[in-house]
Amino acid sequence: MQSRIMYIEHKTDQNDQGEAWIGMAEFSKSGQTVYFNGHAYKKLKSGGTTGNFYDIETGDEFWISGVKKNGQDRHWAGGGRIKIERAIVGEYLNIVDFGELDEQHFELVEPERTDKRKFLEIENEKIE
Repeated sequence: MQSRIMYIEHKTDQNDQGEAWIGMAEFSKSGQTVYFNGHAYKKLKSGGTTGNFYDIETGDEFWISGVKKNGQDRHWAGGGRIKIERAIVGEYLNIVDFGELDEQHFELVEPERTDKRKFLEIENEKIE
């Protein structure tokens, strides 16, 4: 399973103020599902209202993308601190144009592990 540092923002009913994370996300073989922080996000086949993925359990939309070099990942109209996975801070700082995290914009966190089997079962239930 491929892993990559990604930006993940909750979009449904959030007015660009939803919780946001930067962390090491895992991808399914097809790349259509992203696993992060105890959740599974499926790629929207047609454009969503505000996101490009949806949470398999809740149906809420999320914006998921690679991180921007300039660190401006939030929508220009949005705001709020971004939760960043403590274990990837050094790697993240190698990607962006600044050398340290601004505590006004970032909060260090430990994301949950994701049980991928749980989501396989959820998706298989829907098919049956």
